[in-house]
Amino acid sequence: MNRNVLISGASIAGPALAYWLGRHGFRPTVVELAPALRQGGQAVDFRGDAHLTVLERMGLLPELRRIQTGGSPMRFVDERGRTLLDLPAEFAGGEMEVLRGDLARLLHEHSAHSTEYVFGDSIAALTETASGVRADFRSGISREFDLVIGADGLHSQVRRLAFGPEKDYVSHLGYYAATWQLPNELGVGKGSVGYNVPGRLASVGADHRDPARAGAFFVFASTELSYDRHDPEQQKRLIAGAFSGLGWEVPRLLDSLHQAPELYFDSISRADVNTWSRGRVCLVGDAACGATIGGMGTGTAVVAAYVLAGELARVQGDHRTAFARYERRLRTYAEGCQAGGDRTGKFLAPATTTGIRLRNTLLSRRLLLNGMLKLGEKVSSTVTLPDYPTDPSHVSR
Repeated sequence: MNRNVLISGASIAGPALAYWLGRHGFRPTVVELAPALRQGGQAVDFRGDAHLTVLERMGLLPELRRIQTGGSPMRFVDERGRTLLDLPAEFAGGEMEVLRGDLARLLHEHSAHSTEYVFGDSIAALTETASGVRADFRSGISREFDLVIGADGLHSQVRRLAFGPEKDYVSHLGYYAATWQLPNELGVGKGSVGYNVPGRLASVGADHRDPARAGAFFVFASTELSYDRHDPEQQKRLIAGAFSGLGWEVPRLLDSLHQAPELYFDSISRADVNTWSRGRVCLVGDAACGATIGGMGTGTAVVAAYVLAGELARVQGDHRTAFARYERRLRTYAEGCQAGGDRTGKFLAPATTTGIRLRNTLLSRRLLLNGMLKLGEKVSSTVTLPDYPTDPSHVSR
């Protein structure tokens, strides 16, 4: 029946999939390299019928609406702090925006009763056997599962082990992004304020819960860099070098970077995998069809988790049939959402002064802005969601 399922990754796609698998009577195990759930993080948004329908079917909408941020307006300024462009909260925040850490916590809470969570470990090797997949873990433990799902993001370890090296599937889109927390010494109000020079954006936004705290968000254009993804001090030096000599409040923000205990730093990239499954191993979320920023990855991951679990339940664990149906139903939709990520770096940090001025001028026109918002909602609703019956005895909480 293929009921024993190993999921790699406890961010969004992994716990969402575990939740639905549990509702269908499967036995999911989620393994996560981090020692605990990751807190904080940037805000993530949901837009369109597909996203909200799945959240409603999960019973999460009331709680998410209670803790939503209310959206994040964006303001772009010149070196003297004069406003050049104001974007409304719904531009970046969609129909509902929440902090990534809050969403991860809720998904974990709603799936924990039917899921084994293993933190502080990761998959080191996968070997398909006649009856399942043997997973060797970094801790030295080996276990056998019926199926393995890679829900571990753009830099998926499962994809590397089962499909091949990352360079075969992930394309660099010419930009890097960084975020970190800092005291709100600039007194930033609701939303964020950002400063551009060609190929660079330095911005800061107030914490939605604690106005004394803020989050920095930096983006810069660059060819692909070689660095250690587990060395934050090296990454801080790269960021500082990219923004050295800039005006506005950049020096103060860079000072806070050196003291930041946690840093997110990654390329703006996309993953393209020609088939999302191989044998008993399947990919979901950004591991299959992801974009670092701007590709509606969180909403797509929640939808994909719902469909993958539903298709497995519909055919009683027949993975070949279920994986094929899952991909056939979602690939076009996921690729349409992902395409937005190709433009994110160019939008946030245009390469030329003319490009910055053109962006500011065009998006100051409300008619064009409304058209872009409607297009985003349309793209995120281009999938028909089946109603997969679940076992009421497996409802969480």
